[in-house]
Amino acid sequence: MIKEYQTVAAIEGPLMIVQDVAEATYGELVEVELAGGLMRRGQVLDASEGRAVVQLFESSQGISATRATVRFLGRGMTLPVSKDLLGRIFNGVGDPIDGAGAVVPEASADINGAPINPFSRDYPSEFIQTGVSAIDGLLTLVRGQKLPIFTGSGLPHAQLAAQIARQAKTLGAAGEFAVVFAAMGITFEESNFFIEDFRRTGAIERAVLFVNLANDPVIERIAIPRVALTAAEYLAFTLDMHVLVILTDMTNYCEALREVSAARKEVPGRRGYPGYMYTDLSTIYERAGRIKGRKGSITQFPILTMPEDDKTHPLPDLTGYITEGQVFLGREIQRKGVLPPINVLPSLSRLMQKGIGAGRTREDHADVANQLFAAYARGVEVRELAVVLGEAALTPADRIYVKFADEFERTFVNQGFNENRSIEETLDIGWKLLAILPRAELKRVRAAFIEKYLPAAPADVAGAAAG
Repeated sequence: MIKEYQTVAAIEGPLMIVQDVAEATYGELVEVELAGGLMRRGQVLDASEGRAVVQLFESSQGISATRATVRFLGRGMTLPVSKDLLGRIFNGVGDPIDGAGAVVPEASADINGAPINPFSRDYPSEFIQTGVSAIDGLLTLVRGQKLPIFTGSGLPHAQLAAQIARQAKTLGAAGEFAVVFAAMGITFEESNFFIEDFRRTGAIERAVLFVNLANDPVIERIAIPRVALTAAEYLAFTLDMHVLVILTDMTNYCEALREVSAARKEVPGRRGYPGYMYTDLSTIYERAGRIKGRKGSITQFPILTMPEDDKTHPLPDLTGYITEGQVFLGREIQRKGVLPPINVLPSLSRLMQKGIGAGRTREDHADVANQLFAAYARGVEVRELAVVLGEAALTPADRIYVKFADEFERTFVNQGFNENRSIEETLDIGWKLLAILPRAELKRVRAAFIEKYLPAAPADVAGAAAG
């Protein structure tokens, strides 16, 4: 039921305080009518003892406390949903910004969604191919998984996000695939990059884009991941599509959450973030998954910039507790000209083993991944040791592992942002790299696979990534 008031007590920046309000609820939508008939929208941030704090979506400029009429709409924010969402671009609250008109809805869904009953959850499985060798080969993404990318300021995570959005797909007859891309707190240049990239490559046809700029309202930044996930849930669980949700940058979301928490005068937690941030993040991340009896699925790729490259900061720390692994981007790798600059050693996909092997990727995938990781880890260790002791102190075997580590970075991890490798190409490059090592060192690969896949002689590894 709509309730109308003219009891605005104060306006402080984007916040409006309304007195003598009966039964307002947190998250309730609000309309503010100005004296000239213009309308502004907002959402209830706090409601207690006949007083409501409203966060405005638009600017508070021009609102008169004595002449404004505030209407509480009695419902939360909803998103009109239909298959027509595909190929469209929206702002953070779901309004079209691509000039193609409003979406004709088949239904309207609450952006806060409904928690998936743990009993109804199906275990994440089945391989999603991103076309990025470091991810597909060693940090495999599984359908229904949530796998964040931890990056640093200035690293090319935007290009990697766009590449994954363009290239990601399920293999075989898994069903229709779609991408829901939510960018929050980004600059106009970044927004233009994403939109033009999607349009140039044709990826826009199977994607839904939600864009929130850095100068857009903070409350919109808090809403956008939930709006995006509401669209994903409709595509996945109503239309039976496999949906990959990319959220960038979750750090901007958390900063907005901290700003709103401070405006509500809540007791701060670690580094000023609200004490409920773990719970809040879980309401976003846990909307990924599969449901028994449903064909569709939601897989999440949240991207998070680590403040000061600190992985112990509350944002990556809490995210790591909720998600199933992480992909690290590294500055040292980038300085070598490796793109995407994925630092393999601290990265992990906890569900990798559930999505690889015969019938999913290839029978040799697990063995190749284990051997590549072990050999690269030793090569990096020896390379660091050589800095201290000098190359003269290295044994012939050590030199081979250093060569392996260099070639691994140059041909396996490095592929640029426009190359799309199949899982077979990725594994074949891995075998060409393993040919650098003596056969006696291939202790993590079964003999049958060595006979079947290992090149007869060391190949030109440098050319393996070309083409």
